[in-house]
Amino acid sequence: MRHRMLMATAGLVLFTVQMGLAADVPEWRSWRGPLGNGSVEQGTYPVKFDAEHFLWRTKLPGKGCSTPILHDGMIYLTSPADGNDALLCYDFNGVEKWRTPFGKENAGKHRNGSGSNASPATDGNGVFVFFKSGTFAAVDLDGKVRWKTDLVERYGKDTLFWDHGTSPVLTEKHVIMARMHQGESWLAAFSKETGELAWKVARNYSTPVECDHGYTTPLIIQHNGKESILVWGAEHLTIHNASDGLVTWSCGNFNPEANKLWPAIATPVIVGDMAVIAYGRNDRGIPRLYGIRLTGSGDVTQTSHVWRRDDVGTFVPTPVAYKGRVYLVRDRGEVACLDPATGKTIWEGAFPKHRTNYYASPLIAGDKLYAPREDGMVFVASIANGKFEVLSENDMGESVIGSPVPAANCILFRGEQHLFCVSDAAKK
Repeated sequence: MRHRMLMATAGLVLFTVQMGLAADVPEWRSWRGPLGNGSVEQGTYPVKFDAEHFLWRTKLPGKGCSTPILHDGMIYLTSPADGNDALLCYDFNGVEKWRTPFGKENAGKHRNGSGSNASPATDGNGVFVFFKSGTFAAVDLDGKVRWKTDLVERYGKDTLFWDHGTSPVLTEKHVIMARMHQGESWLAAFSKETGELAWKVARNYSTPVECDHGYTTPLIIQHNGKESILVWGAEHLTIHNASDGLVTWSCGNFNPEANKLWPAIATPVIVGDMAVIAYGRNDRGIPRLYGIRLTGSGDVTQTSHVWRRDDVGTFVPTPVAYKGRVYLVRDRGEVACLDPATGKTIWEGAFPKHRTNYYASPLIAGDKLYAPREDGMVFVASIANGKFEVLSENDMGESVIGSPVPAANCILFRGEQHLFCVSDAAKK
């Protein structure tokens, strides 16, 4: 009976979406959403939910750490299935519509890693995926493989100390992949239609040990009136022409003390002409946070550093930009709201202390901050009116490493074992 009631409620939510009542909520077509900043202003989102109180949940075929994406009422998610890398498609009732298997999975090394760390991306015509195994593919919306290649066979294995984390991103014409590690590093563009290589440029910098290891995802931006690609890693922030990959802007000097073991994990967040870069080792009490102005061209290292902080930062979770401010959920649950223009703290807060860390990148949806902890506890806080207030602690009963996704006044969570959809409609 309870299952039928939940399915009926889910059907009502889907009907609401199809009738356009939530049409102003942007689709979530890539890891950090339509603006690449991890936030959405529209909608009203749930506060209380847990492993037994949800709109629906679906058992997943294997452990993955990627984030689901949403297009036209369908959910796409990468996951191992029967020992293979796979792309899965679910409708908004949580019913699996199809799954497309690829080659053999290369499982993760880290306890919070997997062979399906990279999140898919869609342009509305196809879904593009990458796996630690090297499988790189485009899949049509009916699940048919459009093309598939193996980037490990083509360009060698990565030498990353931990599991690959970079997700594919889409320009108007191409699907973009980056590899940043000790060895030949590169940025490359492939045809969305055929998978043929359009261009590939080297991105090699000499750094202290492990500082050339990058797990960040590029951002597609407009720079000097042109579609461009912003890449952070190997102690350099670079901007490349989307048409040919050539570097048009570059900024260094992020580790003048030559500290070792500083990989780039958190992806930059952009507000206006400012990029906020989280670097250093916040997990070891050595945070760094930079404000970089994205104007000019060429090597702007001497002119684009606007501010630097060494007392606040984040190592793994990517910051969020929301209504002109930048929000950090730090690795141990401290929270900070900053002015991106000056780097000054507007307010600080914290979630309850615990021995476990925060690995998922947080989401802000409708003035609510969603922050999953690695043990599966999801915190919801209000940030309305410039105040931080913890609203709820929600135990999902399993590890949550993927980022939350807003979907028609619901939130999607990818757990270690299940895909959850939570909503106020299921609140008890």
